[in-house]
Amino acid sequence: MAEGVQGIEAFIAGMPKAELHVHHVGSASPRVVAELAARHAGRTEVPADPEALAKYFTFTDFAHFIEVYLSVVDLIRDAEDVRSLTYGVAEDMARQNIRYAELTVTPYSSTRRGIPDVAFMEAIEDARLAAERELGVVLRWCFDIPGEAGLASAEETARLALDLAPAGLVSFGLGGPEIGVPRPQFKPYFDRARAAGLHSVPHAGESTGPETVWDAIRVLGAERIGHGTQSVKDPALVDYLGEHRIPLEVCPTSNLATRVVERIEDHPIRQMVDAGLLVTVNSDDPPMFGTDLNTEYAVAAKLLGLDETGIAALARNAVEASFLDQAAKRRLTGEIDAYLAGWGATA
Repeated sequence: MAEGVQGIEAFIAGMPKAELHVHHVGSASPRVVAELAARHAGRTEVPADPEALAKYFTFTDFAHFIEVYLSVVDLIRDAEDVRSLTYGVAEDMARQNIRYAELTVTPYSSTRRGIPDVAFMEAIEDARLAAERELGVVLRWCFDIPGEAGLASAEETARLALDLAPAGLVSFGLGGPEIGVPRPQFKPYFDRARAAGLHSVPHAGESTGPETVWDAIRVLGAERIGHGTQSVKDPALVDYLGEHRIPLEVCPTSNLATRVVERIEDHPIRQMVDAGLLVTVNSDDPPMFGTDLNTEYAVAAKLLGLDETGIAALARNAVEASFLDQAAKRRLTGEIDAYLAGWGATA
């Protein structure tokens, strides 16, 4: 059995992958976070010691996670920080054979802290182009509204997305806590973003029930659902998601870390797959949760009882659900298929 597990992990590590739900600042490696914390010592509660940092990233609930997340956001104080963080995220992705990622960026969190908006855009775009040129990692942006910051943040995020519109921007999202942050209030901003050609990808049904998923679909025009963990509690919603082929961005370890599920064995990913839903596997805020995309695929493989063929099918789901053009989807799917075939030939 141990050899089988090791074989699965080796297969996952080498497999070409796409990731659709992963946060920009939330992907900052412990090394980067510790360096920034040391740089801003005396002005932050984030520890610079890696061991203390691991304890700091232990969450009691979703609200505590948001509190810690925002303290890390506060470490990003100039455009150089933004560029270094972004390129570092791409380096971590390259090590995992992630070929394509839609990175959720919350520009409002940086611009309201004084980073000029044009400098912010130039920093992420410079890192994006360098990552593709030097690492072979294609990055695209989802600009998301931090829901806890209210409608002022929505207005500013819409302005940044629509007036400055960096070349890598493909979608418009909504993150942060769901409890006490009704989705319908953000309709005007999503309407504007969709009219400008951006895809709608709000978080929903993570720490609240299926009703927020319905709001995301009916009011915000969601084309994919961030998390959607609670969707399985509503059979009509499950039917709708399956009929309309609306993908779910599933992040198992994240849901455990923020206490959305009490035990990993309780995660509803099996119910989602058994219902025929389009499930993608993602890492969310990987260093904060002590995970990465390879680990999330291993967790999903165990929960779903998958072999290499099943794991490759999950990887294809992410490509299908991405906002890549059809030619690029065919190329990446072809890479996955060729990898699987080659693995079978040498196994």
